[in-house]
Amino acid sequence: MNLFEKIFNYQIISRLDDSGTFMTTSQERAWLKTMLDHPSAVAAFTEDTLAKLRTIVEQDTALNLSSHLIEKARSKEKQLYHPLIRVLRRHIMEHNKIRLTFTSSLRDHAAPANPAEEHPALPYKLEYSMVKKEWYLLWYHLKRKTMMSTRLSKLAAIEEEQLEPSEAQRILAKIERLLASRKREVRIEVLPMYNRELSRILYALSSFEKTVDYNEETDVYSVTICLMEREQEYLLSKLRFLGKRVRVINGGYLKRRMLETTSKALERYGVISEPSDFQE
Repeated sequence: MNLFEKIFNYQIISRLDDSGTFMTTSQERAWLKTMLDHPSAVAAFTEDTLAKLRTIVEQDTALNLSSHLIEKARSKEKQLYHPLIRVLRRHIMEHNKIRLTFTSSLRDHAAPANPAEEHPALPYKLEYSMVKKEWYLLWYHLKRKTMMSTRLSKLAAIEEEQLEPSEAQRILAKIERLLASRKREVRIEVLPMYNRELSRILYALSSFEKTVDYNEETDVYSVTICLMEREQEYLLSKLRFLGKRVRVINGGYLKRRMLETTSKALERYGVISEPSDFQE
């Protein structure tokens, strides 16, 4: 691989993103060609998209995995791609009203009690849980007037229904206001001595909606993360992984949880006798 084939400088990459330029390495193209030969690629892409991708990587060599990977006994894995994704993506893009039927009753709060009952819905967003390794549909229950989150594995059937465009826009605006009220903003700073690891830090936070700012005078990168309340524990696990490379600047809940974790660790090893009180 050419040493200059992939540039990891964040400032250069951000400028390329603004211009609509996407950089790929020969390894990434080889990986893509290998994945496109997998049987599930036919279900994941439309016929035209699949043909275009295969044309792009036609001159590249596929990865030879036989001499590098040995598969041993393992537990059953869940399929990363769900067959309903393409159908739901179309309904989301076209703001279609649908009726959902479930395979079984669900125990969580987002689940209708009667699985055979049909539920009028406006699908809003598809989300993938990195923790549970499952796809979720975020949708608005038109009868209950509330937001729901349901695993795709629990969906038995989807039926499209008619909905006036003006009504769909009104409901979408209501959803946006509802979700905005549940969003939280957290800002973290990268300690200057770890600026060389910025790519690694941003990769660890890649599943979050974020913006990155750079202060030339202090040589400090700050990352502002926008997330839902329920995602804070997952972000907390990423911050623990990054350790002393980053520091939480604002976000009282995360500060308290980080202090609690640190205090318990120090107490376990006899450094301190009691956890310290946190004052934001």
